[in-house]
Order: sequence, then C-alpha cells, then structure tokens
Amino acid sequence: MDTKWIQSNPAIMMGKPVITGTRIPVELILEKFAAGETIEQLLEAYPRLTEEGIRAAFRFAAQVLRADVIYPVSEQTP
Repeated sequence: MDTKWIQSNPAIMMGKPVITGTRIPVELILEKFAAGETIEQLLEAYPRLTEEGIRAAFRFAAQVLRADVIYPVSEQTP
C-alpha cells in the first residue's frame, strides 16, 4: 500500500482511507472523477490536495481490487 500518501486511522473519518494530511477520503476522489470531474477541478476544489495524492488514491483503489476477494456482480434484467 502507498502509506506515504494514503492513511487509515480510526480517529480520522471513521477509519476510511484518506489522503495523508487531509480529511479527503479516497472514495470521494474516485466518485468525483467517475462523475466527470478532472484532476484540475479536484485540485481547485480541494486546495490541500495534490496531483500526487490523487494518483495515490487511484493506485490504492487498484491495489485493493487486486485482493483475492471475488465481488459477484448480478446481471440486471430490463
């Protein structure tokens, strides 16, 4: 894990992984990016955030998804 940029502490945001030195959760970065915000927009909206912090959030998410856990995805019928 990228412990320099990502931390999880029960005293900060109930233990959710956040960008180190902020209270910005990794999931917020992913949600905003998935909704179409750009890195530049994120940096403008969150002045304490850095481009390296954003990239660390993506690396963290990729590492978590590599775990040996299978997440079933159900097919939806129309």
